[in-house]
Amino acid sequence: MTGTAIVFLNMGGPSDSKDTYEYLRKIFSDSDMMPMGPFQPQLAKILAKMRAPGVKKKYDMIGGGSPILKWSNYQVENVCKILDKTHPSTAPHLPYVMFRYAYPLTEDSLVDLLDKGVTKAVAFSQFQQFCYHTSGSSINELYRQSVKFDPYNQVSWSLIDRWPANILFCKAFANLINNKIYEFLNEGIVRDPKNVLIVFSAHAIIINSVNKGDHYEAEVDASVQGVMKELKFSNPYRLCWQSQEGGPANLWLGPSTHKYISTFAEMYDGVVIVPITFTSDHIETLYEIDIELMDSLKPEHRHKVKRCQSLNGDSVFIEGLAEIAKEHLDGLDSGLGYKGNRKRYSNQLETDYKLLSSKSKGIFEKPREFFPPL
Repeated sequence: MTGTAIVFLNMGGPSDSKDTYEYLRKIFSDSDMMPMGPFQPQLAKILAKMRAPGVKKKYDMIGGGSPILKWSNYQVENVCKILDKTHPSTAPHLPYVMFRYAYPLTEDSLVDLLDKGVTKAVAFSQFQQFCYHTSGSSINELYRQSVKFDPYNQVSWSLIDRWPANILFCKAFANLINNKIYEFLNEGIVRDPKNVLIVFSAHAIIINSVNKGDHYEAEVDASVQGVMKELKFSNPYRLCWQSQEGGPANLWLGPSTHKYISTFAEMYDGVVIVPITFTSDHIETLYEIDIELMDSLKPEHRHKVKRCQSLNGDSVFIEGLAEIAKEHLDGLDSGLGYKGNRKRYSNQLETDYKLLSSKSKGIFEKPREFFPPL
């Protein structure tokens, strides 16, 4: 089949809250995400059974499930429409979503690709900041399922493994932040827009992962700096971390968004929370921030804290995704690869795997085994 599949990789989420248990079981079963030793499959079932009722209630409170599949489909379909115009040599571009823990699973989309006769595909990570526990897990699962379902390498894969400082990604968030600052002004809550604190809230990982060489924290900071550059550093800002679940707080990257938001609300006329590590709404934004965090504030402070809209269907963001994909395809067509490295992935990926993949099972020894040099 002619054309190129553009495949968005992400964790996913249960579109229906009734699927929460299975979603959690898959997460807890993933030794790339959270290694738990030889009894992990059994522990995964126990942990999922314990956690599912509470997590299901949270999904019920945000509409009965995660909207991430809806937004992922919208984003990739529109990226492909743009690419058909801007990069006709690889058209038609076929939109796919591969979720690690929810439908459509990696194997679901891979089998569909193979059935349609696709021979060229770009795995486009929707973890804009690389983290081995998430980005690496999705890449590893794609490899494992390819070994199983595509042993003769019908599909030639390349990889967009990170894009933390893409200009249009940063510009899209800057626009959304400004929208919230204008809301404060229009509502009369804030007189001086420069007295609004911008809090970038990122999904936390354990500190030990960073100490082992995971580049996630640095790449999140690159995103923050990129957004603030678009804003001309006009406001005070802080990078904080959310979703610090399990074990003592000092195991996780900090400071905690939830812990310090009240302090920030006391200090400033307004606070804008920016979900900097998320490409669309899901439970971390719609429940953790919009419900849990807002409920933790004193009543007199709630009007002073707003979350900027998630990227979702933002046209500037989607243009940025298409730009990233076009640059990648240009590199493949020219034979120069990523930034002239003659590879099908970034310059960082080999170091990521050298430092972090030693305990992963059933994966390639080096990325070039799955993504051959150009």
